[in-house]
Amino acid sequence: MKATTKERLAPWLAVIALLAIWEGTVRALNVPPFLFPGALATFEAMITFAGPISMHSWQTLWTTVVGFGLGVAVGLVLGFIIGSSRFMYRACYPLLVGFNAIPKVAFVPILVVWFGIGSVPAILTAFLICFFPIVVNVATGLATLEPELEDVLRVLGAKRLDVLLKVGLPRSLPYFFASLKVAITLAFVGTVVSETVASNQGIGYLMMSAGSQMRMPLVFAGLIVISAMAMVMYELFAVLEKRMTRWAHRGQDR
Repeated sequence: MKATTKERLAPWLAVIALLAIWEGTVRALNVPPFLFPGALATFEAMITFAGPISMHSWQTLWTTVVGFGLGVAVGLVLGFIIGSSRFMYRACYPLLVGFNAIPKVAFVPILVVWFGIGSVPAILTAFLICFFPIVVNVATGLATLEPELEDVLRVLGAKRLDVLLKVGLPRSLPYFFASLKVAITLAFVGTVVSETVASNQGIGYLMMSAGSQMRMPLVFAGLIVISAMAMVMYELFAVLEKRMTRWAHRGQDR
């Protein structure tokens, strides 16, 4: 079903309404800017500190992308290995769940001891927090391949590896792209968490520094920048998903 003009404008209208409510509430309650700045004060800080925000945003973006790229590579390999064998699926899935339950911020001090303060802990934190959904979705896509379909392909002479590569992986693409959209937002979370603890660059560091000086408009400006970058990356993968898995959404194009 094609989106109407009203549906395309809906997200922008929602953003405008949210900003209006935000600014109106702050003004109505007369909240001091050093406690909770309004939307206008936040955007004023974005303009005033455009240079530092741009520099730190670029640091956060490339760090997140590198960590996310590692997560995709490792997640694909592990997902393929785990999903290709029922034994591996049952053996490794509980371990992955247990690992994912560990707060990733707990790894940051360890990474600082190993690699020092800088970009490496942020990259590895983004990787640790984002690879789990990719592994799970790829493994699930392969593990849920219909037995009847696999039996037919085996009768036609296909080997197990042929079934996984030529049928299982393409069939897992919707699962894979769904995990990418989740993982990229988690990667930003991991990067910013690490930057607030173990970095002297990035939006997380900028927010911590501004918060210690009671510059709350700048802190909120950092939050908006992070949200904007995450939304852009999310939309990028949503577009790629529609292009590469059109067959899975053909019923929605009418």
